[in-house]
Amino acid sequence: MSRTITVGLDGSPESRAAAEWAAREAELRALPVKLVQVWEPVPEPMAQAPLLGPETHQHWTERVPREAAEGLRLRHPGLEVVTEQLTGPPAEALPRVAKDAELLVLGSRGLSGISGFLVGSVGLAVVANTERPVVLVRAGEQAADEHQADPAGIPSAATPFRPVLLGLDTGGPDAAPIEFAFEAAARRRAPLRVVHGWSAPYYYAYAMAPVPEVTETVARSEAAALTEALSPWRRKYPDVEVVTESRCGSPSLLLIEASREASLVVVGRRVRRSSVGTHIGTVTHAVLHHATAPVAVVAHD
Repeated sequence: MSRTITVGLDGSPESRAAAEWAAREAELRALPVKLVQVWEPVPEPMAQAPLLGPETHQHWTERVPREAAEGLRLRHPGLEVVTEQLTGPPAEALPRVAKDAELLVLGSRGLSGISGFLVGSVGLAVVANTERPVVLVRAGEQAADEHQADPAGIPSAATPFRPVLLGLDTGGPDAAPIEFAFEAAARRRAPLRVVHGWSAPYYYAYAMAPVPEVTETVARSEAAALTEALSPWRRKYPDVEVVTESRCGSPSLLLIEASREASLVVVGRRVRRSSVGTHIGTVTHAVLHHATAPVAVVAHD
């Protein structure tokens, strides 16, 4: 089988939203969807309890992926959907299965009353240990949420896509997240909005009065660096409309704010292979928890 859009499925509302997003993405890419259900065995004494008996085990290992696959085929005619069942800790099993995937899609619970996600320890561990792109989709995400409202102001999946949003660090821009964002925008025929946040001169921290000339010089330099970083990609994707935004401020806060008008947020995660473990990065971590659109985390060296 060719590469797939792989979904971590557990039967929860957030994983069902992830499966629906994956189906839409698979149609854009002309790829199949693989629904992966990971069963983590419980200790033997607990397994004998009435609520954790053979019936429950069969439900989670057979019914959930089968019924989810049937639903996707019904709602997305012509889409190839396959299922796979694995045993073991999900935080270990999902990164393994993602190696053969085009990307891995996970569900993430929406925060009640607050915009954004609630990313659990398993989701964070999978993101930190998966070198393929990982997309987090909040519970309740609908196709219309990724599109502009119609002329009457009503959400609709028939209107053009909202922009794809890319957070870019001009100090060390890597090709992987940039290419992922341009490809996503091209597939959606949507604009690409690139946001870069930069810090004010260090002496502002010591309560010294801002010097407009210095601030303007820094702003011009940062904007020029952003333009330079994107220049080869504009040439490679001439049909993608690119809108850049270089502002003084927290990159995570700027991205979280901008995510309200995005169809997809793309951020990078530097792969660190060290004895102290894996890291996601402060900006990516914040965006994962608080963005209001699906978030793609693209690993890079």
